[in-house]
Amino acid sequence: MSYAVYKKLLAPLVERLYRLEVRGVERVPLYGPLLVVANHESVLDPFVLGAALPRPIRFVGKSELWEIPPAAWLLDAGGAIPIRRGGSDVSGVGAAVAALDAGGAVAIFPGGGVIVGSPPWFRGAARMAIAAGAPVLPVRLLDTRRAIGRGTIGFPRVGVLVGEPIPVPPGKPTIASARELTRVMQRAVESLGT
Repeated sequence: MSYAVYKKLLAPLVERLYRLEVRGVERVPLYGPLLVVANHESVLDPFVLGAALPRPIRFVGKSELWEIPPAAWLLDAGGAIPIRRGGSDVSGVGAAVAALDAGGAVAIFPGGGVIVGSPPWFRGAARMAIAAGAPVLPVRLLDTRRAIGRGTIGFPRVGVLVGEPIPVPPGKPTIASARELTRVMQRAVESLGT
């Protein structure tokens, strides 16, 4: 299923089932490179994010998902980018930077997986943004854990809060610059409310 098919057929279903409320969508740049960063509390999050934002998004996902044949087919059809966790994945980061350099929107959950709370984020997203000189769009997803979470399936109203884009000048990512931008991104997402 292509991203366009998802937007046409499944996104309206997600919007209706979860009475999706999106605030700040006018802040989403419609053209040019954009790195979308969000909290990640449910497997539903990519579907909600895809339904909420008005432009095609290529998601970065853990490479283990490609080991599940139906998931691999869906991820490839949607243009997702696999990345190996637990170390520096030069090819995965390079593919995301190339997508940004081509003017695309790439979404990543810098927490590294479905996590409740606010542990420190990983620096990979910041490295991508700095290498591409791509603005970062902070997004906060609300109540997705109540929709699909550990031992929970429900149909609560789900919210998406879109923050102001954070400009990022292009450069060579360093540990210090990636660490600082990661802190800025995480604070921007968490400050969007609960």
